Amino acid sequence: MRDIFSVEETNLMCVYGTNDRTTLITELKNRLPGVSDPEMRDIYESAIGKLQNISDGDFAGIGFYIADEYIEGTEG
Repeated sequence: MRDIFSVEETNLMCVYGTNDRTTLITELKNRLPGVSDPEMRDIYESAIGKLQNISDGDFAGIGFYIADEYIEGTEG
């Protein structure tokens, strides 16, 4: 289930916090009107759509992390 989100989507969601799916969706939707970059808008919209299509249980089981932190934490 974790692979449903791209690295960009995961990093975006980590910025806003990933404790509650419904709150995260609301935060992303509230911020979307202020996003002018087309690529970033696509990331926001994609993340929102995916979040709306999963259950709270699936969301809770994802285990979010920022990609750079994960890579640094796994090196030797």
